[in-house]
Amino acid sequence: MRLVFAGTPEPAVVSLRRLLEADAHEVVAVVTRPDAPAGRRRTLQRSPVGALADEAGIEVLTPAKASDPEFLDRLRAIGPDCCPVVAYGNLLRPAALAIPEHGWVNLHFSLLPAWRGAAPVQAAIRAGDEITGATTFRLEEGMDTGPVFGTVTEKIADDDTAGSLLERLATSGAGLLAATLDGIADGTLGAVPQPSEGVSIAPKVTVDDARVRWTDPALAVDRLVRSVTPAPGAWTEFRGQRVKIGPVTTTGFDDLPPGELRVEKRRVLVGTAGAPVALGTVQPAGKPAMPAVDWTRGAQPKPGERFA
Repeated sequence: MRLVFAGTPEPAVVSLRRLLEADAHEVVAVVTRPDAPAGRRRTLQRSPVGALADEAGIEVLTPAKASDPEFLDRLRAIGPDCCPVVAYGNLLRPAALAIPEHGWVNLHFSLLPAWRGAAPVQAAIRAGDEITGATTFRLEEGMDTGPVFGTVTEKIADDDTAGSLLERLATSGAGLLAATLDGIADGTLGAVPQPSEGVSIAPKVTVDDARVRWTDPALAVDRLVRSVTPAPGAWTEFRGQRVKIGPVTTTGFDDLPPGELRVEKRRVLVGTAGAPVALGTVQPAGKPAMPAVDWTRGAQPKPGERFA
């Protein structure tokens, strides 16, 4: 099939590379978000998907909106049979959805209908799910509501961050997407409507969502921190300044008020609503991340001092 691939961030690169290497299909163009400022100098940079397309010599389309008439006209002229989508990040309206004969096939990183929305991996970790996965489905106007072609499952490890889990799902999901397109091409695969039960929503994670509430139980703190690592990154306040923290370790029972710091020889504890947690890394504003014990040598927390 002639494919136009839509995607933007690094996890989508895995799928695009897999399709570029496939003999059964031809990726004739890529749709991605417009170049965006990055780095200290705020220079415009291509998205990871756009950069790979440039390297492969494929046409790159970067509409501000997928409803732009110029973009729709170009897509019709290209005439794709199908448009695979992985984390594109732009809303697709009916005019665009109707162009390819076999529609737009989305790879979503959850087991739909669980965790529809922008941040399914983060939501699964934060909720304490033991199993997640990836789903291919046909896009329609509703948010991740279209009929399903296939799924793969993935166990969530106790120490998984959103980054490590998404990396595995990007790889297994790329295989699922390729197999789905093969099945559509040879007519052996059809889509099945999603069940009406088990629907949950995973909205985009904001910076405020990533703030640690030390009055939560230790398990909730652990899950929150892992769910927002590496981005946007968990944070708290110390002496009125924001500091980022990496994944923590739950400990045994102890009496330490929520947010209070206790510096020991080889670890730094912080109180929660239950048992304290041991900090991993701490990153003060404008500085690199460092082991928590090293951070305390400079910060020198006083007895009874707390994270806000």
